Amino acid sequence: MRSRVVASSQRSDSIGPQIRGGFSLVELLIVIAIIGILIGILIPAVQASRAAAARNTCGNNLRQIGIATHNHEAALGYFPNGSVAKEFPAQPFTAWTFYRWSALAQLTPYLENSAAYNALDLSVPLYGANFGLRPENREAIRIFVPEFLCPADIQRSVDDEYAPTNYAMCAGTGANGGSPFDTDGMFFINSQTTVAKITDGLSKSALASESPLGRKLADGHDPRFEYRIKYASPLTDVLCDQGDWAITYPRGFAWVNGEFRCGLYNHHDTPNTAVPDCMGVQLGGGVKVQFAPYGWRAARSNHPGGVNVLLADGSLRFVGDEVDAAVWKDLATIAGGETSAVP
Repeated sequence: MRSRVVASSQRSDSIGPQIRGGFSLVELLIVIAIIGILIGILIPAVQASRAAAARNTCGNNLRQIGIATHNHEAALGYFPNGSVAKEFPAQPFTAWTFYRWSALAQLTPYLENSAAYNALDLSVPLYGANFGLRPENREAIRIFVPEFLCPADIQRSVDDEYAPTNYAMCAGTGANGGSPFDTDGMFFINSQTTVAKITDGLSKSALASESPLGRKLADGHDPRFEYRIKYASPLTDVLCDQGDWAITYPRGFAWVNGEFRCGLYNHHDTPNTAVPDCMGVQLGGGVKVQFAPYGWRAARSNHPGGVNVLLADGSLRFVGDEVDAAVWKDLATIAGGETSAVP
């Protein structure tokens, strides 16, 4: 019995020296290097996944706008006005363009956001004398509509008096100096476009796209967030080059507003162009057209490489920044007779 115990003890002693108590410095450095490599691989993958998810959600928002737009057409026989301009009988000398209700505002009955629909009074102008907000809608225009905000953006107000929008309706190619009247696109002042007028085909005509919310930068200027403004119309390249950088009312500041800074855009320039957006205004011409907002506003996004574009048939495309300028313009028209393939 004693001999067996001794043998067992000897075996234990022979095993003991082979057990190690920790890592060497070289091994520790190798482990740290491997972890660093894995982090370097995973972080871009996670960021790409988040960007893709944001782009998809943004596209779904546009699809919801498309469904609401078609429900409006089914109910009334035409797509919503790009912007409203009409006489205000209670104050007949008010500029007709002060109504300015956007297509998005007209779509509220066809969205699930009943709070915005119940609060808005579209029978009165958005603005009164000297562009002051009329009291009837001061609270309503501050209501956030989630379908109008892209998750890839800041998702907060850029002006204290309004709730913002990342989405705008297509007003065509920006012809006639960025005119908001009778454009070659689906939406313009008092447009009421019908399906029959879209002779290029619903699947070949842009309905809406996106743009980052504007903001004033502390140092320098960036066309992704800022625009130039010239108190004149129609727009020309010379006028826009002379325009001042806007310091009030950032792009997208109000989803209720049907001007080019908010509810309208066009295809004068390709997506995410380095050329700044340019806004103008008609100062004369009488009460029916005075203060009409002109604009060259590009589709822009925070998604790498391009922008989401909703077509008139309700389908969605992601169009790259490198799209041919002529093809991009063809997509903006509804009766141009072009044969370009949708990018």
